[in-house]
Amino acid sequence: MIRSRSDRDRGVSISVTHVLTIGITTILIAMLLTSASTMLETESDHSAEESLETIGERLADEIRNVDQIGDANTTVNATVKHPRRAASSRYTVELESSCDAPLIAPSTNTDCLKLTAHSASAVVYVPIETDADLKGEATGGTIEIQYNSNGDISITEGSQ
Repeated sequence: MIRSRSDRDRGVSISVTHVLTIGITTILIAMLLTSASTMLETESDHSAEESLETIGERLADEIRNVDQIGDANTTVNATVKHPRRAASSRYTVELESSCDAPLIAPSTNTDCLKLTAHSASAVVYVPIETDADLKGEATGGTIEIQYNSNGDISITEGSQ
């Protein structure tokens, strides 16, 4: 015996098809948005690292210049200007003696600059060789570099 379908059965299958289509489309869009936001965050962190590296290299050169000019009878003050932000994130610069950076060999006992972005998860270490003792911390922007007659180099935040 062959049964015929009624019009009510056909109406239910169309409704189920629409619900499934909308559900699958919603899931696909949500996955696309999630992966896009993760990719954007990764690119933002990478951009912050690149910017911090550039700033760190420039600052390390400026500190080396101050170290070369200074001696036991001289006090040297230099004001340098750098961007206030790296990849839309404020950052901090620290002078560290005996740097403990992951990419710098621990046996070298190298001094370094540690640049840390606040909003992005980026930390960059820039090795620096000076004869002076390093100390100090400043946020990005205008930075004062001081070499005193004791043979110390320090950095502080300059007037913006």
